[in-house]
Amino acid sequence: MTTPSSHTRRTGTAPFWSLLDESARTELSRVGRIGTFAARAQLLRQNEISDHLLVVRSGCVKVSALSADGYLAVLALRDPGDLLGEQAGLDGGPRSATLTALTRVEVLVVSARAFNAAADALPAITGARQQVLSSRLREADRHRAAAGSEAVQARLAQLLLDLAGTYGRRTDSGSVQVALPLSQDDLAGLVLSSRRTVSRVFEQWRAAGWVSTGRNRLVIDDPDALKRQSGHP
Repeated sequence: MTTPSSHTRRTGTAPFWSLLDESARTELSRVGRIGTFAARAQLLRQNEISDHLLVVRSGCVKVSALSADGYLAVLALRDPGDLLGEQAGLDGGPRSATLTALTRVEVLVVSARAFNAAADALPAITGARQQVLSSRLREADRHRAAAGSEAVQARLAQLLLDLAGTYGRRTDSGSVQVALPLSQDDLAGLVLSSRRTVSRVFEQWRAAGWVSTGRNRLVIDDPDALKRQSGHP
């Protein structure tokens, strides 16, 4: 299992799998099974009753939730090494979000019973899970704080740079194509903005020659301009 390096992870936190020692990884691999999903397939559905946990082995997973008024919010993107479904695994409640494969995804599937038994025997698993839960609370707090203090342009520029760092492919022209099928609705959700606002920003950036976009296609033509826009050179 490979994981994005620390400087390319969007959350800036270590993935669950990298927090485990070798004995913990061996035990979870022993009690789990490998599952594969094609791009656009759903791994879990919001409100379904199931209690298994997933560890992403490869690919990228979109986490989204439908609100009571029908708004589909994109909550996060998860990468190799990340733990998914941990809340239902803890409390046995219905799933709080839908998980969708953005690329071909391979996961380690572990039942809640087997996971908890392994955690009881190996404290490294419990410690790693607690670190994940804690870091995600901090991640949500930082996200909300940024939404209140930073301009949409800065948040969007930083998101694109982070995505390019993890999923970018350099083209012959020197541009960087983000190899994820993300819509402008997805990007708007990830920066806590509206599609209209994000679309307007992209229109300005296309005119300036900073990015090129198409249907689920994103190319960064001027990364330095986005770095200046993000405010984090």
